[in-house]
Amino acid sequence: MQIDGRTVALVMRHSSRRSFALQVDHRGARVAVPHGTPVAEAEQFIRMHGRWLLARLDAQQAQADVQRLSIGDRAEFPLLGRTARLRTNLPGRRTQWRLGPDGTEELWLPASATAAQVVRALRVRAIDWFRGRVEEYCHRLGLPLPDVRLSAARTRWGSCSSRSGIRLHWRLIHLEPALIDYVVAHEVAHLLEMNHSPRFWSVVERLYPGWQDARRRLRVQGGRLPLIDARDLPPVIQED
Repeated sequence: MQIDGRTVALVMRHSSRRSFALQVDHRGARVAVPHGTPVAEAEQFIRMHGRWLLARLDAQQAQADVQRLSIGDRAEFPLLGRTARLRTNLPGRRTQWRLGPDGTEELWLPASATAAQVVRALRVRAIDWFRGRVEEYCHRLGLPLPDVRLSAARTRWGSCSSRSGIRLHWRLIHLEPALIDYVVAHEVAHLLEMNHSPRFWSVVERLYPGWQDARRRLRVQGGRLPLIDARDLPPVIQED
């Protein structure tokens, strides 16, 4: 069937259940309906959840295409939009950032390095960077620095709350600073406007002129971030 201009193949399964259920897995998209349900009624249910269905199909494709980072010596990964690399099997037990002989930033890991250690190092790097950028954009608006924390949300690059402050997805640390700044500016703008009204977007424009281009590039580059922990799933996320 056609959903927002895309052709989607689905399997409809009749069962003894009393409600409708839509599922996406390695077999594709399926809808389970009660016995006797007309096809037209099932299609109506699917269209009501069309955006969710397309997002899940995109996520599944992204998971199939995404590159997983192998924890090994000289493995490369993006950091602030540039290539960085891992160094393993080195003496010592500490994880630390160093500059390689060729000017490439390196994350030095102990011999028994794990993916969790890499993620922790990236999260520490991320929170330091994010706090500085939030402080900069708050300064432009004459606002005090709110609490800044990391998130690992599946559906948001960032969020803002008058009570809990600003949360930013740690994976943003992979992206170039200009794209991180767009997400930061977006969330800082929410400190003045807790909505997506024209007034909110005027604040974003004041903080980050030309934000539309950054938003488009974020959607593309955000889907190419490497997966590090084997338990990770590719995020299906937007900036807010």
